[in-house]
Amino acid sequence: MQTRALYIFIIGVLLVAYSCKQQDQHPQTAKACLEAAEAALADDSIRLGESLLRKTIRLAEASEDWHTHYIAYQRLALSLSQSNPDEALRLMKQALTSYEQHPDDERNHCLLLDYAGTYAAQVAFTTEGSYDEAFGYINKAYDIAKKGQMADLMCQTLTSLANVAWAKEDFRQALSYAHQAESVATDELRPGTLQVLARSYLDLNILDSAETAYRQIQPGDDVHLAYIVQSNLAKIALRRMGATQVEDSVDEAFEQAESFYYKALEQKDQYYQETLRQELENQQLEYRSKMYGRTLLIFIIASLVVITAIILVFRYRMQAQRQEKRQLQQEAEHQKALLHQANEVVAFLQNFILERTEVMQKLNQGGDSLIYLSPHEWSEVERTLNAIDNNRFANLREQYPNMQEDDIRLCILTRLGISNRTIGNIYCITISAVQHRKLKLKKDVFCETNPDITLEQILTS
Repeated sequence: MQTRALYIFIIGVLLVAYSCKQQDQHPQTAKACLEAAEAALADDSIRLGESLLRKTIRLAEASEDWHTHYIAYQRLALSLSQSNPDEALRLMKQALTSYEQHPDDERNHCLLLDYAGTYAAQVAFTTEGSYDEAFGYINKAYDIAKKGQMADLMCQTLTSLANVAWAKEDFRQALSYAHQAESVATDELRPGTLQVLARSYLDLNILDSAETAYRQIQPGDDVHLAYIVQSNLAKIALRRMGATQVEDSVDEAFEQAESFYYKALEQKDQYYQETLRQELENQQLEYRSKMYGRTLLIFIIASLVVITAIILVFRYRMQAQRQEKRQLQQEAEHQKALLHQANEVVAFLQNFILERTEVMQKLNQGGDSLIYLSPHEWSEVERTLNAIDNNRFANLREQYPNMQEDDIRLCILTRLGISNRTIGNIYCITISAVQHRKLKLKKDVFCETNPDITLEQILTS
């Protein structure tokens, strides 16, 4: 019996080795690697996606697939644009070099220049440097779009120029570019063009024109766009009425934004479940295909005894996989139960704060609009957090006595789970500015340089 089992084991090892050899004979192409990287990024597997993109660049260069080469550089730059604008700009310059050495489509050239200009503007904004490089790239992209009569890219590049001018705080120039973009805007690009147009009007305090532009935007199911429209309409109302008689209008606006938000969450969950189901089906099909190939190979090269042994190995492996699958399901259910319990505790604490703390009630009533908290109210929020969170902020003040009060308050808002969009509207700054402040606080105060560790995780630990 032991000899028979050993014989079966040796045959199984030989079959696995042959299967691996067959797989090695078909190396992954650059295009297939790019598709795998994009799928990983779509599933929020950022690390895996970036690793696959770097592999795509190497494969594309080796196979001289220059189209995939510069596309992979562009995708990698996009992935790093929020966390590392300098690296994103460097990668876009590599993409442009690759394209210009092996040009194939003027539309792609225009898009690459537009991306490069956007990242150059991010670097200039972050470092408070010159925007000349950003304007240079995007103006070149606009010239290409205009020469080729590509209306959508003309609109896109003009909108980018307006955004750069707005970041430069040259609101008159931003308004001029936005008007030009609107004149050639397609239906798909019009919402983005109207946003920068309305934002420029708002910063120039031309409230009637800003309101008109915001009301022309039709967000549909776009939760982020709906939030921008409603929050800025609320801001316009606040400017007109003095922040004392607009509570009902603000509540109505943000109730609609909350409705859109939960609808988006529901759609995202449905999409995730469907994607997971399709992935499992694809894995099962791939597994069955491999097993059929092995069975056919065994039938050709082996005798009846070998076939019988392979069947036994197959059954053993299936049983082991079923057992492993059951264990994984049990572990997943256990983790889900723990997560549910933790969520209930968090929900209880949040509800307790909302019901018992006047400042939190004020924040909820104000939504994401402009809110002013007095020093006493900030102290109340901090005392409440210390009471339920083991004196976290008292310890923070003790450990970092040189922290400014604004940094403490940003930490408080972050610990409360308030979104970057809400924080941006509380301080009247952009989401990018909020992210920059968090990144600066993480690096300068907490000396944390790991991009995978967020400010929220630092405060939690």
